Amino acid sequence: MTLASEITPAQAGRLLGELTAIVARACAVIRTLSAGGVSHRLKPDQSPVTAADEASEAEILQGLARLLPGIPVVSEEMAGAKAPPALGRSFVMVDPLDGTKEFLAGSDQFTVNLAIVAGGVPIAGIVAAPNRGQLWRGIVGDKAERLRLLPEDAVEPQPIRTRRWPSQGAVAAVSRSHLDPNTVAFLDRLAPIARQPSGSAIKFCQIAEGAIDVYPRLATTCEWDVAAGHALVVAAGGIVTSPQGSALPYGRVAENFRVPAFIAWGDPAKAASVVS
Repeated sequence: MTLASEITPAQAGRLLGELTAIVARACAVIRTLSAGGVSHRLKPDQSPVTAADEASEAEILQGLARLLPGIPVVSEEMAGAKAPPALGRSFVMVDPLDGTKEFLAGSDQFTVNLAIVAGGVPIAGIVAAPNRGQLWRGIVGDKAERLRLLPEDAVEPQPIRTRRWPSQGAVAAVSRSHLDPNTVAFLDRLAPIARQPSGSAIKFCQIAEGAIDVYPRLATTCEWDVAAGHALVVAAGGIVTSPQGSALPYGRVAENFRVPAFIAWGDPAKAASVVS
């Protein structure tokens, strides 16, 4: 494939097994590094980056170079270190360790995220939680599933799907470390609703498997934090939009890949009723 190539959902589906293996190998690399002893530093935005982030990224980039030569890759640590690559009609978006603060704190709520974006839309997503031994993946318009993560592979896929908005007992996923006033105000409008704190892209996975109903993030984040989870939720039957209900564009180089805000919903009908 080349820079001008556009990866279709069907092609992404055929690549899914090999992409899963790449992510599984990155998870295995992370598990060899102890959070207590790993070196880390602060980036200009004051977020931490560790040797585990960098080792995971190196493993993923090496695998993608073999599997998808010529397709641009946007990865968090690479994007922060140098000018981003020229983006073609399709590209891969990677967060090699989402939830670095959780990793450093010894929590299991951190993930490895990989998405294929085509025409500004995430069409495939893989999210893996190394210390939970779980991996979630989805192809938009085809399937979403959860797998058991082995040292360098993933097996036993189980289909997953979002749930309809319950008449009672709705649950919202909220960020453990980035809960902002606008998000709190939004959740107050949905009350009564339980709030379940969680780290990293695991919140998208909880929506995709029908355990959570909504995940609002009404503060700025980055595309690599969202793209894989976005594809997974949509593949499982949900929707991810701006707070106003419009589509989230990806590949916004001029905006440094920033996402101003988003809401992930398990039930698109509920999303439409709230926006209207």
